[in-house]
Amino acid sequence: MADLDKSQASEELVGIRDTLNKYREAYYTNDAPLVEDNVYDQLYNRLLKIEQQYPDLITPDSPSQLVGDVTNDDFNKVTHDIPMLSMGDVFSESELSDFNDRIEKNVGHEVDYNVELKIDGLAISLVYENGILVQGSTRGNGTIGENVTENLKTIKSIPQKLSKPLSFEVRGECYMSKKEFLNLNERREKEGLQVFANPRNAAAGSLRQLDPKNTADRKLDTFIYTIVTFDNLNVETQSEALETLEELGFHVNPTSEVTTGLQGVKDYIDRYDQVRDSLDYGIDGVVLKVNDLSIQRSLGNTVKVPRWEIAYKFPPEQAESIVREITWTIGRTGVLTPKAVMDPVSLAGTTVSRATLHNEDMIKQKDIRVGDTVLLHKAGDIIPEVSQVVLSKRPDDSVPAEIPTHCPYCDSELIHLEDEVALRCINPKCPAQVKEQLTHFASRNAMNIDGLGPKIIEQLYTKHLIKDVADLYKLTSDDLSTLEGFKEKSINNLLTAINNSKSNSVERLIFGLGIRHVGAKAGRILAESFGNLDNLINASKEEILEVNTMGEIIADSIITYFSNDDVKKLISELKSVDVNMNFSGSSNSNETNTHFTDKIVVITGTLNNYKRSELSEILEGYGAKVTSSVTKKTDILIAGEKAGSKLTKAQQLGTQIIDEATLSSYLDDATN
Repeated sequence: MADLDKSQASEELVGIRDTLNKYREAYYTNDAPLVEDNVYDQLYNRLLKIEQQYPDLITPDSPSQLVGDVTNDDFNKVTHDIPMLSMGDVFSESELSDFNDRIEKNVGHEVDYNVELKIDGLAISLVYENGILVQGSTRGNGTIGENVTENLKTIKSIPQKLSKPLSFEVRGECYMSKKEFLNLNERREKEGLQVFANPRNAAAGSLRQLDPKNTADRKLDTFIYTIVTFDNLNVETQSEALETLEELGFHVNPTSEVTTGLQGVKDYIDRYDQVRDSLDYGIDGVVLKVNDLSIQRSLGNTVKVPRWEIAYKFPPEQAESIVREITWTIGRTGVLTPKAVMDPVSLAGTTVSRATLHNEDMIKQKDIRVGDTVLLHKAGDIIPEVSQVVLSKRPDDSVPAEIPTHCPYCDSELIHLEDEVALRCINPKCPAQVKEQLTHFASRNAMNIDGLGPKIIEQLYTKHLIKDVADLYKLTSDDLSTLEGFKEKSINNLLTAINNSKSNSVERLIFGLGIRHVGAKAGRILAESFGNLDNLINASKEEILEVNTMGEIIADSIITYFSNDDVKKLISELKSVDVNMNFSGSSNSNETNTHFTDKIVVITGTLNNYKRSELSEILEGYGAKVTSSVTKKTDILIAGEKAGSKLTKAQQLGTQIIDEATLSSYLDDATN
C-alpha cells in the first residue's frame, strides 16, 4: 500500500465503503449476511489501513465511523444517553500484545484483565426504575436503537423485577442457543421459508418480530455483562459487576476469569478455542476488559470504541472439498431441500461429506456446481455449509447446477408458494411425503408408537398395507407377518404399541397430524384450551387467537387444515378405530414427580438413550427449567459421556450431578 497515492486511495475507498455498507445492511438490518465474517473483517481492515495513511479522506458515512446497524422503522426509537459503542477487533497474538502495550504505557503498570467469551448475538440495553424493567432496546446505530421492550419481556432469563429496588441501566447480549437455532431452521425449511445463516442473525430476526408471541416462541436467551449506571452499587471492578448482576437475577456467562497480564489471556483463548464447538451457544472470540473500573474511566473511548477493551476474533475454520453430486430430499410438507455430496473432509472436529444448500436461490447465488472445489465452514459452529466456490479450480467443462422442475419422487410439477424461496411438491399423494408424514405421526413426540420407524413404514407402504395414518390401526398379525424379519414377538410388540397409542391424550394426535406451524408445544396448549379435537375443529379463527401464544399464522393454518375434505375423512376414520380425541393430560404430568419439579437443569455430554431436544421436552413436562449454562442457581446437572467444562463447574459449585442411569430411574419413578 506504500505505493498507493492519494488519488488511488480515494478511488479505492469509494468502492470499499459501498461494499462494506452493503454487507452491513444485509448483516445487521436484514439478518441475512452475504459473506462470512472473515471476508468482511479483511475488507474492513483494508479500509482502516488506507484511512490511517490518508486521514483527511475519512468521511462521516465511512463504516469506520459507524456503530451497529440502521434502525427498523417498524419500532419506536430509543436514544441512548450513554452511546452503545462497538469493540475494536484484533486477529493475532501480536495485535493483542500491541493492545496490552498501549494499556500499560497509558496506565504505567501491568493491569488485571477480566476475560470473557464473545457471544455471537445482538447487543441489548435494559433500563430499570425502582427494580422494575421499564425499557429494553437494541443498540441500533449506537446512539439511537429500537424499542423492543415487549419482545424482551418474553425472554425468561431477563428479570422483570429485581431483588432490589434499583434504578439503573445494564447491557448484554441476546442470543439463540445452537439447539434452538437448529430447531428454528428445521421448521422454516420445512415450511419453505428462508433459513437464517447463523444463530446471531436468527436472534436478531427473532427480537425484531412485530408480534411478541413470535419472539417468545423462538426461546431466546441472554448474557448480561455491563452495568452502565451504578445507582450507588459498591462495585469497583468488572468481575464484581458480573457477580452483582448474577445476584440481582440476571443470566451471566459463568466462564469469565480475571488474569494479570497477557499470558493468562492467551491461555484462556487457547482453552476456549478448543472447546467452542461443545458450547450450546455461538462464540466468535474472546473479550478482554481492564478489570478496574476507575482505570476504564481514565482510558475513555474513541469516537467508536472503548480504549479499555478489545475483542480477539477466532480465525475461521474452513476446509476444502469437491462437490460430487447435488441431491434433493423432500419433507412431509412437500419442501425440497438440496444437499451437496462431497469428498469426506475433517471440519471442526467432525468428518463432513454433506453440506446443506438450503434452497434454489442459494445454489444460484453462490453458483455451486457439480465438480466444483468449495470451501466449507460450519454455520454457527453447527451446520456444514458451503462458504464459496474456488473458481480457480473449476473444471473447464463445468455447467450450472440443474434445478428440478418436477418432484423426483412422484414427478408432479414443483411450484413456489406465495413468496416462498423453497421448491414445493403439492401432490398430497406424493409417496415421499406420505412416508415422511407416517414417520412423523409415529414419532416419540407425536403418537409415540414404539418400533414403528422409517424402515418398517417403507415396507408397509411398499406392500400397500397402509396409505395414511388411519390404516396403521387396521393392521393385522397376517399383515405384519409379511414384513422382513417379523416373527410372533415383534408382531405382538408392534400391534400392542399401535393399540396403546389410541389412548394418548389428544395433544399428541394434534401434533402427529402434521398441521403446518403447529408443533408439540402448540398442540398441548390447544388441547388444554379446547378440551377435545371436535372443539378445535369447530373453533373460529378469533377463538383460536384468544389462546395464549397462538398468532395469525397458526390460526390460519389450523382453519385451512381442518376445512380440507380429505382431512375430515381422515379424522372420521381415526374416530372409527377408537383413537382418543379428548385431552386427558400429558403422560409427562409433573404432579407426582419430586425430582425435577421447579428445578433448574443443565444437560451435558453424550447420552445413549435420549436426544437432547427430546429430553429437554420431557423434563420441562415434569416442571423443570432446562438451561444451557451451569450457575449457582443450577439444581441438577445431567452428565453423559465426555462431559466437559460444565461438569467441572458443577463439581466446583456443589451442584447435584446425575448420570444417565440415575436419570432413567428418576423418569421411571415419575411415570409410575
